[in-house]
Amino acid sequence: MVAGEASGDNLGANLIRALKHHNADAKFIGIGGPAMIREGMESWIDIERLSVNGFIDPIKRLPELLRILLGTRNRIISCNPDCFIGVDSNFFNLLLEGMLKKHGIKTVHYVSPTVWAWRKGRIKSIAKKVDLMLTLYPFELDIYRENGIRAEFVGHPRADEIKPGEGESGKAAARARYNISENAEVIAILPGSRKGEVSYTGPDFFQAALKITEQKPDVEFIVPAANEKRKVQIEKQLADLNQSLSVQVTLGNSKTAMQASDVVLVNSGTATLEAMLLKKPMVMSYRLGALTYAIISRLVTTDFFALPNILSNRELVPEFIQDAATPDALAGAVLNLLDNKDPSLLATFDEIHHTLLGDSSAAAAEAVLDLIGKTDVPA
Repeated sequence: MVAGEASGDNLGANLIRALKHHNADAKFIGIGGPAMIREGMESWIDIERLSVNGFIDPIKRLPELLRILLGTRNRIISCNPDCFIGVDSNFFNLLLEGMLKKHGIKTVHYVSPTVWAWRKGRIKSIAKKVDLMLTLYPFELDIYRENGIRAEFVGHPRADEIKPGEGESGKAAARARYNISENAEVIAILPGSRKGEVSYTGPDFFQAALKITEQKPDVEFIVPAANEKRKVQIEKQLADLNQSLSVQVTLGNSKTAMQASDVVLVNSGTATLEAMLLKKPMVMSYRLGALTYAIISRLVTTDFFALPNILSNRELVPEFIQDAATPDALAGAVLNLLDNKDPSLLATFDEIHHTLLGDSSAAAAEAVLDLIGKTDVPA
């Protein structure tokens, strides 16, 4: 197995646990993070070395990534595993899956690339590399099956982990954890889990926070950092503002931060899904380097970036992309959500939540075992 970032590490850990339910003696090797390692995986390198953002970062780090890719390929081939599972990290894992499949190793890709959003021509290349695609969203199945690729919708694990209504029922306890009063107005700020994301998005978000306090001086902010490195990065960005904000920068636990909040200001990605599952109104932003954005913007075919919008096929969540993601625009959108509650929005979030429910890790494990012909392995 190979995962290249925190969200993939969590997915991989849950899948390992589900596979061990069928075979407690199963062995897992490759590249993973702390969660996968806790489940017994032997990880060969630090997961942070695979973390890349956009197009330019992989190009700049190409020599190092190629060394890791070829070294990982050789070690996996020498181990002759029952199968390889690439968890997200499409740039790296799809290359690796293609190499391994040529050597007769069954390949699984967990979390569909966004072929429905951009570069649809990739589907032919994926067909040559992947024996089984595990998708998190039901609408993703059609494009794979139409192109003769075995695919299974397994549901999204966060939809199982976050129970309907948990965002509101856990709000008081979450606020108590941060020593925030029940009557305070609270904004959770999530600028991303990768260094590049935080570099581009953090300054917009924190400048927006300053503008929000001009209208609401008593508002409080919580910023959950994905790891210690991101915490240091975020704290430096806040210090560079040279102005005072009522903000708590915490290590991890984005769920609790969002539970404590009234509105979430979030970078594009899985965090938009988590905010939706917690029934939190949100404003989404996404910013890349100028060259990366110039390339991507010509390839994108989807109308939306935020997952709630993609899943509903309409704009439930305000989106601010690239140059539109100004502090003024972000602050205005957040203030609008604070001042204008919309129960119908939360009801729609709840409807989408129920479409994603199911024991995703168990479903993924069963699909993997079926692929390799080991569904009869005793629990």
